[in-house]
Amino acid sequence: MEFSDRLKNLPPQFFATLVQKVAKAVAEGRDVINLGQGNPDQPTPDHIVQALSTAAQSPLSHKYSPFRGINELKQAAVDFYSREYDVNIDPSKEVAVLFGTKIGLVELPLAMMNEKELMLLPDPGYPDYLSGVGLANVQFDTMPLLEENAFLPDYKQLTPDQKEAARLMYLNYPNNPTGASATLEFFQETVELAKENDIAIVHDFAYGGIGFDGKKPISFLQAKGAKEVGIEMYTLSKTYNMAGWRVGFAVGNSKMIEAINIIQDHLFVSLFPAVQSAAAEALNGSQECVEDLVALYEKRRNTFIEACRKIGWNVKAPEGSFFAWLPVPNGYTSEQFADILLEKADVAVAAGNGFGKHGEGYVRIGLLVDEDRLIEAVDRIEKLELF
Repeated sequence: MEFSDRLKNLPPQFFATLVQKVAKAVAEGRDVINLGQGNPDQPTPDHIVQALSTAAQSPLSHKYSPFRGINELKQAAVDFYSREYDVNIDPSKEVAVLFGTKIGLVELPLAMMNEKELMLLPDPGYPDYLSGVGLANVQFDTMPLLEENAFLPDYKQLTPDQKEAARLMYLNYPNNPTGASATLEFFQETVELAKENDIAIVHDFAYGGIGFDGKKPISFLQAKGAKEVGIEMYTLSKTYNMAGWRVGFAVGNSKMIEAINIIQDHLFVSLFPAVQSAAAEALNGSQECVEDLVALYEKRRNTFIEACRKIGWNVKAPEGSFFAWLPVPNGYTSEQFADILLEKADVAVAAGNGFGKHGEGYVRIGLLVDEDRLIEAVDRIEKLELF
């Protein structure tokens, strides 16, 4: 039997390869400090778990969910955006419930684009954006995210042909992998570009709850006219430590939301109603757990960055997300440096080139272990005398 051409066109799963390398080292009995993962290490807050338990006991949760999700979750998303960002959303037309935002990001090119049409992607960027490219058999060009431009794309570098051909653009701030944040001015510039060139915008707001130094991350929908050109996808995985629950939502442009809903009508019968009720509780309930989580990540960030600088590693502190984007020492590629850290220091990091051509020269680390393990990781790296 043969795989379909569509399946053959899919890129290798970058994170699966990374997991295999770490698993092999652990199987050899080595004490690996895994800073390469993006999996939150804290438990889901108790009040959310309790909401799931209560909802799961209701016979109503044992039936099929409405195809497009329960009203309770859609209204919670509306209330959340009103409270957090002062953005008005119509629950009947401008919300789509998602099995986590990864599925939305992968399925949207199938729903919005024809084969061989062009989409624009950030580089470096979340590798699974390319899964949507492969499944939809569309073309893509990348927008370099460079340190000298605060890891924001420079739209002046887009050619007239690219602007004319592009149908869809993905952005992601706070950014994975760089930890950079966007400004309202940048999002306003994005809206104007989209209007002038008929480009639909998708803002992947996965780390929207995690901003440092007292600065709250900005929603793309806060830019004037944003709903006319795009949507924002929000996952509960990071803000509420619900990665395994697979729940998120998209909000914004009604045409794009309808495209998501139509394709999902054919793929799913929405997700377990009890999970949706628990997600509504996360969005509507006390946000003290989010404040505590951000404080935890910020403390870890400060500890790790300070330790790196003490050994001569010239690194910059991320502005948001739970990642840090670190330059590799002179004379090494990203992959060489990552392999050396794993083989000689038992420290796992994600090589920057796995996130795109412009990720070369960096590694990504996750602030997803305790502070003492972060310090120990830097101590191990110091012994390699690479800095």
